[in-house]
Amino acid sequence: MAQTLTVRYFAGARAAAGRTEEIVSADRSLDDLTAELAQRHGERFAAVLRVASFLVDGVTCHDRQASLPGGATIDVLPPFAGG
Repeated sequence: MAQTLTVRYFAGARAAAGRTEEIVSADRSLDDLTAELAQRHGERFAAVLRVASFLVDGVTCHDRQASLPGGATIDVLPPFAGG
């Protein structure tokens, strides 16, 4: 059975994607994943992805070319307005 990733969206990413999370196949890097998601959800979502931070199982992802581990949870965190 193919490994999967859970992608969770927060704040503006959730609004732009129109969902809170989705399941995708795991055979990819973060750059590959974000390219696919941008194509799937459109330009508004792509704009959010360009400025977002990403956590892989709760840890900031610094190597966007590394293969994502099967079963991982990817959090998409757009910049938050402070106050």
